[in-house]
Parts: sequence; structure tokens; C-alpha cells
Amino acid sequence: MAITQEIIQNALKNLTDPNTGRDFISSKSAKNIQINGSDVSVDIVLGYPAISVMASVKTLIESSLQDIADIGKVTVNIGSRIVAHKAQQGVTLLPNVKNIIAVASGKGGVGKSTTSVNLALALAAEGATVGLLDADIYGPSQPQMLGISGRPESMDGKSMEPMLAHGIQAMSIGFLVDTDTPMVWRGPMVTGALEQLLRDTKWRDLDYLIVDLPPGTGDIQLTLAQKIPVTGAIIVTTPQDIALLDARKGLKMFEKVGIPILGIVENMSTHICSNCGHEEHIFGAGGGALMSKDYNVDLLGSLPLDISIREQTDSGQPTVIAAPDSKIASIYKEIARKAAIKIANAGLDHSSKFPNIVIQNT
Repeated sequence: MAITQEIIQNALKNLTDPNTGRDFISSKSAKNIQINGSDVSVDIVLGYPAISVMASVKTLIESSLQDIADIGKVTVNIGSRIVAHKAQQGVTLLPNVKNIIAVASGKGGVGKSTTSVNLALALAAEGATVGLLDADIYGPSQPQMLGISGRPESMDGKSMEPMLAHGIQAMSIGFLVDTDTPMVWRGPMVTGALEQLLRDTKWRDLDYLIVDLPPGTGDIQLTLAQKIPVTGAIIVTTPQDIALLDARKGLKMFEKVGIPILGIVENMSTHICSNCGHEEHIFGAGGGALMSKDYNVDLLGSLPLDISIREQTDSGQPTVIAAPDSKIASIYKEIARKAAIKIANAGLDHSSKFPNIVIQNT
């Protein structure tokens, strides 16, 4: 039997990417199918960063194609390419930033900043170019969490170079003021500072910019929703009823301004005693799953209340860096991959492909 393009395409059409749930043809991941006699080569370009799962996806495709009768050598070249996706209507994308992910919570103390930094590091570990913007003007925490000190440089006197740590780019008001200086500012000054931090930082070809928002639904969240191109939002909560009550408000705010919800992250789902190993739902159980069901959004993952997360983050070595092969780091990576896949399945941004219309007197 002669091997044809149709045979290979049909095989890939019947094969599902276990991470996305979509086949490799309808997702347009399979490209450049080459047939030389009975030998076949195909390029697989995933729309999400996937270093930790690329080998398994490659093996899946190779073994499936090898099952075709009379096929010879099978070569699968696999990689990923992150593209820009649509933000809310009427807001254009930032230069050098393809996708912005807002990480929000309705109330403080639920581990939102810890989640933000670990998600940024997880996306970078999976192969993406990532930035982290600390949008909490009143209580910036990312400088300590990333273990960065010092001031950002300015090459042209107008813009700032992002600070670098653990392979990601970062910016925070905490880099510009002393650690014990309170930001006694009213709302307009705070939102102006956020826009400056975002737009005056020379981000370098970011696939994703994670924005660590302050808790609540105030000025900064509204500025983000109205003026900054957000691809999607992640809501962080704990299972506790009070936290869920406020998290629902945050979710509804993003819905009202047309920002897609990528999913919910439940922090402190269970506590495992470091002495006896007993597992207990000290903040309640199933709250994140119930909220996901109520609003028809994904539960991206659940994280335990674990002393190592706090110790590692406080020391400037978040879990994804300090213990990259740990169970907790794998949860962060899975959450990051799920969020990236949600973005990959969303609509593309085509604004840069349309020419400017110039009206002239002739």
C-alpha cells in the first residue's frame, strides 16, 4: 500500500492531544507532512509551552503512525509556538507582549501573589518567555518572592529595563521605593503608576505577562479592564466560604468587562500534618469545584497548605525553582499549561494585519 498524505492526515485526525483534548489536524498542530517512499516526517507545533510533556506527545504520535501498514521510518519534529490572542474589545495589544494573564482574588491572604510567581516560573520552565508585573502598588511582594533587590536601569532616560530573576522579567513599584516606605496615594495616582509600570517597561518579546493584581475590585482592576489588553484572568481562592464569596465578585467583574476567565485556582485545599501525615480540610472542601460548576469555568488545580511553599517563596526561591521535581511544582506546571491551552484555543489577534487607513486630499 502506498503511503499518502490522506492516510497520514486521517491518522492524525483520529489522534487526540491528551493535554488539549483536540486532534492534531483540527487544532492545526500538524504541519509540513513529507512523504519519501514509505518514510514519513511531520512537524507538530503545539500552541502552548510544553517542555515537560513534549516527549510523551512525540511518542504518542510516533507509535500511532508506526501502526500504519507498510510505513517505513517515522520522524516527528515537535515544538511549540505562542501567538498573540484577542483581548477585550477596543483595547490594542502592547508591543512585545503577546498575551496578558491577570491573576486576581476577591480578598487578601488567599495566596494570590504566591500563585502568580509560581505560574510565571512554571510557564518559563515549560519553554515560554515570561514577564511578571506586580500591580499591587500598596503592598508589592514580588521583589522578595523573586529574591531581587536594586533599581531598574534606564538606557534612554524614558523607559525602564525589566529586572531579571530565575529566567523571567519582572517589574514592581517595590523596585523603585524603599521597602518601609508606605504608598500614601489616592486612586488616580495608583492607576497612573500601574500604567507607567506596564507601558514604560521595555518588555522583551514576552509570550505571557502575568499581572499580579491587588485583592478586591477597585481602581486598579477597573484600569486593567478598561485600558490594558488582558487575554484572560485567573481567580485564586481558598475553599473557605468567605473567600469564595469575594472570589465570585472578582469573577463577575471580569465577566462584565468582557475579559475571559481562564479558570479558578484553589489554594490551601487541604493541610497535611508534617508530623503524622494526616490530611484535613481545615478551610472547607470542594468550594473551588462548586464555584467552577456554578459559573461554568475550569478548576485549573488545587494546591495544599504546605509550609514549604511559604518558606521557599519567602526566601526568594519559589517552589517551581526550589523544588522543580516536587509534586507541588508539578501542580503549578499543570495549572500553567491548562491556562496556556485555554488561551491557545481562544481567538487570535489580527489587529496588526490590518493597515492603517489614511485619508488624503488629492
